[in-house]
Amino acid sequence: MADRRIPTFIRGLPLTEVALAYAEERHRGQRREVDGAPFILHPLEVASLLYYAGAPDQVVAAGVLHDVIEDTEAVADDLRPRVGNRVTQLVLAVSEDDRIADFAERKAALRAQVAAAGQDALLLFAADKISKVRELRLAVKLRAGANDASLRKLAHYERSLELLRELEPNAPLVHRLADELDQLGAELPPTAQAAPAG
Repeated sequence: MADRRIPTFIRGLPLTEVALAYAEERHRGQRREVDGAPFILHPLEVASLLYYAGAPDQVVAAGVLHDVIEDTEAVADDLRPRVGNRVTQLVLAVSEDDRIADFAERKAALRAQVAAAGQDALLLFAADKISKVRELRLAVKLRAGANDASLRKLAHYERSLELLRELEPNAPLVHRLADELDQLGAELPPTAQAAPAG
């Protein structure tokens, strides 16, 4: 792919460059549900948030890859030889257990899993939620309101913020997530209430 352009913030991060090439391959053809944009924009936004928060190469690489196991056919054994055990463990820490069918139970299990995985996983989780809240804000704007699925997501994001405030209260990404949720709350109709998320 001779014309491949690498985002400026990734240059000089060798592990993240490898991670991006693999993420682009695995997410090729996938689109974001909210606006039809290439899905890879979400992991790139997460990686960018981590980079500008001062995260090291391994954590930024995990940001680029964080949805590869959850949203593609890739498995942990596909990642390890490319990016090593640490990045793979971070990706696993923020990947949902698809064997849990119930939304609220699955999200609660994810939050517990992230909480047990340490600071880097918490920051990766915070960056992911910032990006997801921004997508939800766009969805609410495009739909001119929230639906039940949006409200379930909102409840999960609010519980995620509670967890992050408890475990990483001084992290700038946690403060940014709070700001994003405040903005979303201001844009929701007054009758919208977050649905229980477990």
